[in-house]
Amino acid sequence: MVGAFESDQSLTMANLIEKIHILSDDFDPTAVVTEPLPSPVTNGIGEVNDEEKNLMMKKTELNGGGGGEREMVLGRNIHTTSLAVTEPEVNDEFTGDKEAYMASVLARYRKTLVERTKFHLGYPYNLDFDYGALGQLQHFSINNLGDPFIESNYGVHSRPFEVGVLDWFARLWEIERDDYWGYITNCGTEGNLHGILVGREMFPDGILYASRESHYSVFKAARMYRMECEKVDTLISGEIDCDDFRKKLLANKDKPAILNVNIGTTVKGAVDDLDLVIKTLEECGFSHDRFYIHCDGALFGLMMPFVKRAPKVTFNKPIGSVSVSGHKFVGCPMPCGVQITRMEHIKVLSNNVEYLASRDATIMGSRNGHAPLFLWYTLNRKGYKGFQKEVQKCLRNAHYLKDRLREAGISAMLNELSSTVVFERPKDEEFVRRWQLACQGDIAHVVVMPSVTIEKLDNFLKDLVKHRSVWYEDGSQPPCLASEVGTNNCICPAHK
Repeated sequence: MVGAFESDQSLTMANLIEKIHILSDDFDPTAVVTEPLPSPVTNGIGEVNDEEKNLMMKKTELNGGGGGEREMVLGRNIHTTSLAVTEPEVNDEFTGDKEAYMASVLARYRKTLVERTKFHLGYPYNLDFDYGALGQLQHFSINNLGDPFIESNYGVHSRPFEVGVLDWFARLWEIERDDYWGYITNCGTEGNLHGILVGREMFPDGILYASRESHYSVFKAARMYRMECEKVDTLISGEIDCDDFRKKLLANKDKPAILNVNIGTTVKGAVDDLDLVIKTLEECGFSHDRFYIHCDGALFGLMMPFVKRAPKVTFNKPIGSVSVSGHKFVGCPMPCGVQITRMEHIKVLSNNVEYLASRDATIMGSRNGHAPLFLWYTLNRKGYKGFQKEVQKCLRNAHYLKDRLREAGISAMLNELSSTVVFERPKDEEFVRRWQLACQGDIAHVVVMPSVTIEKLDNFLKDLVKHRSVWYEDGSQPPCLASEVGTNNCICPAHK
């Protein structure tokens, strides 16, 4: 054994000497690559002129229209345009041509954003905000890496703001400061990934239960974590069907339950009955130490506390975590969110990281340190009373839109605890893109946010009614939506 060790050691030393010799002869730490720059990327089919491009678009658009599941329309979904990154001219620092060019591009882009914001209705983003006071901080690389409650060696952070925001939400969801742990995420999906991961770590052999109308990130988490997943049926409203949930629980009584509860589903805005879910678990023989509940409150998690008769989301009930998006109802210029769980649960997930001089229990490593500043700023400006007023405005405007749609003879549904108005999918895909509607099968929806005014809704209704008269002028009939919104909300010829 000694001989073999000496032989390996000699070989290692020989290799090291050889490498040192190579570096000492040829290595120049000041050398600069002199090869030509890489060629521009093409789309693989060569350059096409505008006429050819339009022809390709028309061919691929044949998939549009009609009901049922739709294929992706390639002409619209592939990357067809780009703003090229070009090298500055040698004398550009004197002429300033590149700076002038970039300024003009950005000015045109801003004009596009202003125009597209006027026609933004289908996705749950509050576009009514002004963070001009925070412009003075954009020159700093603010990174909240590690645990929000443990300061790392990196000093340019916003942890005091982050913890302040977390404390605000902890009060909202009724959990004591010493009993919770949380952090500001990069989006609602990260909140779901984290909440479900905590559940999986608590119960490695547990089964994930989620209604079929849960956000796609829930099923993404199941794939990422290789979890057994049971999709639970839903009611017409989009709410979880606890009768089907009971059947699936009883069929898997030997394994713990990890459950995603929707505080507002993606398409219909349905709110799962948390109390009924807990009751179902208990009646099926699952004690509190055999289930974990994550509440996905991406949009309505911040609206529900201000809605009368709404089921209460609180840590006084046996839930494990709650997540909410910051760029939706709150309104932020970048995606972000809040995730809160119980301190006792986070221990199964956390690790000390010497490199950071902190503890890691998050999904991401580096975290956006600007997001807590935006959230903190808005929470301070609006407070609980401000959000209460905005919730009332959203619900009032949502009912206005639903009633106007019905008056126009258009099938429409609005869940009692929601500001998401569901209606028949417009027949023209160009109309869908113009108003940026979210669609699924034969239905579309408008999510009424604080930035959605009555004037904007009236413009949308006027445009929809105008186009709809053309779509059905040939005598064809709008689709029956009874299976999607219920017979009482469907105004097709068979259900008028």
